[in-house]
Amino acid sequence: MEKGETKVIWLDELGAQYAEEGWGRTQANKSIDGNPLSVAGRKFERGLGTHADGCYRINLDGKAKTFTALVGIDDEIEGNEWASVEFSIVAYDENNTPKSRVLWKSGVMKAGQNAIKADVNIEGLKEIRLIVSDGGNGINYDHADWAEAKIDYLGNKPEPVKPYTREPYILTPKPGPVPKINGAGIFGVRPGSSFLFTIPATGDRPMTFSVQGLPEGLTLDGKTGRIIGVVNNEGAYNVKLIAENEKGRAKRDFRIVVGDTICLTPPMGWNSWNCWACGVTDENIRASARAMVEKGLINHGWTYINIDDCWMIKPDSDDPVISGEPRNKNGMPLTNKKFPDMKDLTDYIHGLGLKAGIYTSPGPYTCQGFIGSYEYEAQDAKQFANWGFDYLKYDWCYYSRIAKDKSLDELKRPYMRMRDELLKQPRDIIYSLCQYGMGEVWKWGEEVGGNCWRTTGDIVDTWSSMSKIGFSQNKCSKYAKPGCWNDPDMLVVGNVGWGPELHPSNLTPDEQYTHISLWCLLSAPLLIGCPIEQIDDFTLNLLTNDEVLEVNQDPLGKQAEQIIKNEDYQVWAKKMENGSLTVGLFNMDSYKHKAIAIEWSKLGLKGKQRIRDLWRQKDLGIFQERFESNVSPHGVTLVRVIPE
Repeated sequence: MEKGETKVIWLDELGAQYAEEGWGRTQANKSIDGNPLSVAGRKFERGLGTHADGCYRINLDGKAKTFTALVGIDDEIEGNEWASVEFSIVAYDENNTPKSRVLWKSGVMKAGQNAIKADVNIEGLKEIRLIVSDGGNGINYDHADWAEAKIDYLGNKPEPVKPYTREPYILTPKPGPVPKINGAGIFGVRPGSSFLFTIPATGDRPMTFSVQGLPEGLTLDGKTGRIIGVVNNEGAYNVKLIAENEKGRAKRDFRIVVGDTICLTPPMGWNSWNCWACGVTDENIRASARAMVEKGLINHGWTYINIDDCWMIKPDSDDPVISGEPRNKNGMPLTNKKFPDMKDLTDYIHGLGLKAGIYTSPGPYTCQGFIGSYEYEAQDAKQFANWGFDYLKYDWCYYSRIAKDKSLDELKRPYMRMRDELLKQPRDIIYSLCQYGMGEVWKWGEEVGGNCWRTTGDIVDTWSSMSKIGFSQNKCSKYAKPGCWNDPDMLVVGNVGWGPELHPSNLTPDEQYTHISLWCLLSAPLLIGCPIEQIDDFTLNLLTNDEVLEVNQDPLGKQAEQIIKNEDYQVWAKKMENGSLTVGLFNMDSYKHKAIAIEWSKLGLKGKQRIRDLWRQKDLGIFQERFESNVSPHGVTLVRVIPE
């Protein structure tokens, strides 16, 4: 070992901004929530406050001596017994290959447990990684502290490894002036239910629309492209949509299926929670509805404008805006003062050619303590239909205090009860089950009447959260089909923040491309979580690429399957109705570009295949036996593989 005076560098001096975390932002000398570092009542002056799943990489020159720290769960989560984490220190070899060696582990730690000391010999090492993983029960409240963390070293000063990032970049070509009809090629409606469909088309305006073969009971507004009415006879009606302007004419085959199944493609729309949370108002909803039209998202198939929690009365509140009688004398739910007229609001949304969604809970209260639907399911379903809603998010939340246990019968019970009431209404209402994947809901969501069902906990705008949720969906892929969709939660692109203070998504540009690509491959419901009126060009590019959205809206209704999974990269593939495959090549490394290849044999293919880059909307050529792409850190190459 080199002789000389040993120097010390503290972990907080290296820069908290270079940490990766599963929630929030890592802070120097403070907890993840910005409080003084504290574990089991012991205060610490120095260290990093972070959150599982987290990682901090440090470059060494082989001359460092020791890494020491006191680790534990921060006291700020007092009362949340869910928290559990494991700290580990891992060595990587000189060439930074996937070969690693665990130097030290804390074991699973719980809230209130005394800090544990890590004292690790790091002589001769080129890199160490400080890792915080969840304790096996998810990352909720996993506020983790690396307290009094420091490195004793000789030679060069240790340096943080900085994750790769770059400025937002736009891949999607702008739509041309000639008409092009986009969106799903199929639409389901029950006999006798109100029908509303706006033909999504890009191109210069003014534009006129016509439809050949429209079934009896439906009419078209030729200026707006809105089809409305009621079809009473079951059957599949093959029609042709036509859009014309001064620059040209577009035609597209379209299938209207009148029968028992609705939601034949995953819902595409907007939800208020990720931006406004409980600050949501009538005007927030109207603003995003207007913007969906003005920004042109409606021309790409975006349809739903959904109100989340906090539109109702909060019985125990002293705020006059949200307090009051929760129901009228007939038991019908009442709105708080932020929503003065629900029927007027849904009429406004429908008048724009869009559809409206609402939220409640099967419990007596919602997640935020507002009035729920427990024992008023019949009144609430009727009121939602009377108001004119087209979508219901039904959030388990408070029902956990009603359920006897976590048995399948108890998990199903409240959802079947509301299903029965929804089916009595003379209106199609998409039924979205929000119960976080309990009891493997993807196996029985269809049985209880669901059109889509949450498969995970809530998403936040970090790589750890988004990737852990998205890349864990292979387990439920075989249960997705028209009318039945696995829901890995809403999109976290654009400005988010859960109201009222918003911030640009913490996902890097590459991670946002991965997010949209993966959700489209998964045939997931696509619900925008940012205020659409604030949307920037980069986010608009993410949400208006018709070739990418076509993957999500493919009528075959298959969910992608995981073809390759390893530490460095993953490959997912989705079967399409026209016989092609959509393939996503995902780089799981946050620091380095990676050449990722897929052999045709892995996809069940042979011979020549044409490859089309969907984000760039560009053919890449004919490939024999395999395709390879250089993929950005945490990025994606999304292609269609088309037989020649």
